[in-house]
Amino acid sequence: MTAPPPPGRPKAGAAPSGGSAAWGLTPPPPPGTSEEFHINVTPQETRVALLQAGAVQELHVERIASRGLVSNVYLGRVVRVLPGMQSAFIDIGLERTAFLHVADIRAERNNGDPPRPIEKILSEGQNLVVQVLKEPMGSKGARLTTQISIAGRLLVYLPQEKHIGISQRIEDEAEREQLREKLQGLVPADEPGGFIVRTMAESASEDELAADIAYLRKSWSDIRTAATTARPPALLFEDLTLARRVLRDFVTRNTSRIVVDSRENFQKLQAFAAEYVPRVLPLLEHYNGERPLFDLHGVEEEIQKALARRVELKSGGYLIFDQTEAMTTIDVNTGGFVGLRSFDDTIFKTNLEAAQTIARQLRMRNLGGIIIVDFIDMESEEHRNAVLAELNRALARDHTRITVNGFTQLGLVEMTRKRTRESLAHVLCEACPVCSGSGAVKTARTVCYEILRELLREARQFNAREFRIIGSPAVVDLFLDEESQSLAMLSDFIRKPVSLQAESGYTQEQFDIVLL
Repeated sequence: MTAPPPPGRPKAGAAPSGGSAAWGLTPPPPPGTSEEFHINVTPQETRVALLQAGAVQELHVERIASRGLVSNVYLGRVVRVLPGMQSAFIDIGLERTAFLHVADIRAERNNGDPPRPIEKILSEGQNLVVQVLKEPMGSKGARLTTQISIAGRLLVYLPQEKHIGISQRIEDEAEREQLREKLQGLVPADEPGGFIVRTMAESASEDELAADIAYLRKSWSDIRTAATTARPPALLFEDLTLARRVLRDFVTRNTSRIVVDSRENFQKLQAFAAEYVPRVLPLLEHYNGERPLFDLHGVEEEIQKALARRVELKSGGYLIFDQTEAMTTIDVNTGGFVGLRSFDDTIFKTNLEAAQTIARQLRMRNLGGIIIVDFIDMESEEHRNAVLAELNRALARDHTRITVNGFTQLGLVEMTRKRTRESLAHVLCEACPVCSGSGAVKTARTVCYEILRELLREARQFNAREFRIIGSPAVVDLFLDEESQSLAMLSDFIRKPVSLQAESGYTQEQFDIVLL
């Protein structure tokens, strides 16, 4: 958090405290604003942008090469039963056979008796419908279960059970009971299958719940039909692709259209919508313009901004995002913004704009976990309350659960945002091979001194005829110029000649000492 020291700080004037509107800032569209989904599909990946009022609000990326197996349902064949481990190996068509433990087998219990041994339940060559619990890792195959569950947007369907459960994250008892009664009214007592109500169903209507129930039961019916005709190993059910999840999970009453730039995938989405979510079918549009879809509203540019550490504000201020394993910190700075009124007014306006931008960047970057915001210090309690209210208003549009704890004694705003998937940076980027993610590299002079120390160690250990330093051009140039005397002194001290060799492929911190 920085602010330019004003020459002779004026007294704080009667600054507007009515939030962004009082300052002429462009307020974010309210939660009911019409929204669009733009879906860009290539053979390698699918990207989805959520736009409101022409501005990108969310980004989702899914790559074919990194799609997981968890939740996939297979018709497998028992390859081997191991009574000693109470486990079995199942062939589901992957490179390695999958692993099924007796504890993950749904077996009927009579009078509360313990489950039978696995050798009494399974036999080699037997066909079995299983679901992936854990991905294959290293030399281990995927872990399986026979207790099938199918996740929808609001509910999880348990076709082999007969009860209604409520997510523990829904803590209000009255809300839990209301959801239970609502679901019981939609599920006839004589119909098989149980449900778990997900957190997203807290404010769901009966129509939305009924649509989710219909979708889940249709999915289970398709799995059962496929299992009777397929030959093992066979994939019976795969979790939806990102494009289809948009139709199932993301579309709301405020969605005005869904634009797809691939004709083939547009037709697939039409068929999916007609069968599972018919209410979405009229919203689908195919884009066949010459200009790339993501260029129309600057989505490509927004993706680059969402990967940057620094985000510029229209007023001239800027934000600094630092994402670590434990938390994300956001620093607000006035930058070159001077303002037209008092210094306090400048800070207040910058913080108001920052609050709007922070809320949008959290969605764009999909940052989760603990988030600390360091707004510029404000002396006025009225200003702090107005900035906090602006932040809460902007965050209200986020579909992910967020908790804001307000200003701490140190003037920081602490908040948490539920992790729903990997952040955009983790999906699209990797740690820099030069700095290993630290964001800094040693200076050429620092590396020169490290080389001199290492050269002295080598000279004491080995009796070489000559030593050759191989390093980056910047380091070698420094040895030839400002540090030439240091190198000459060391050469005289060890009584060995030292030569230099520049390698353009070396990073600034890389070097080798060769004994000749």
